[in-house]
This record gives sequence, structure tokens and C-alpha cells, in this order.
Amino acid sequence: MKNKIFNTYVDEVCRLFGISNDMLFTKIKRRDVVDARQLLFYLCRERQMSVRYIKEYMMDNGFSIHHSTIGYGINKVEKKMVNDKDWLENVQEIINAD
Repeated sequence: MKNKIFNTYVDEVCRLFGISNDMLFTKIKRRDVVDARQLLFYLCRERQMSVRYIKEYMMDNGFSIHHSTIGYGINKVEKKMVNDKDWLENVQEIINAD
């Protein structure tokens, strides 16, 4: 249902972090890739996507993830936005571009 929005966010997050879409959906644990995934989760949640849908869209792209990992990522982004003005600006830029 919201697959198009998910894919738009994937493109925007990858552009912002300078990574490929393929890299986003691999088990790489580099900080920039993890941050990008967490931001993707947060953006999707802001568009009222349930964790179940986020998990499903990640699986559609070959990335298996647990519900709790998605929730943890969303919380991490929320904390970063409070403590880091740049994170807040980047999130708002993506949301406003939508």
C-alpha cells in the first residue's frame, strides 16, 4: 500500500548518506549504513506505517529484521534529533520534500 513512499524514502536516505540502495539492504554494520536504516524506519513511522509494514518492505528488499530492531532504530533517531540539530534538519528536509 505505501510501497511507493517507502521506496522514495529509501532513495532520499541513500542520497543523504551517500550509500547505494543495495548497501542499505545488506547486513553491513558500518555506522553510516546503520544510521541510514534507522532514519528510514523513523521516516516510515512518521507516515503512519506500522512496524509490520516496514518489516515487510525490508524483507521485500532481501533484508530480514526483527520488530524490536525497528523500534530501537526509531527511538535512536528521535534521541539524535533532540541532541543534534543537523539530524533534525535532515529529517525535516526529507519530510518536506515528500
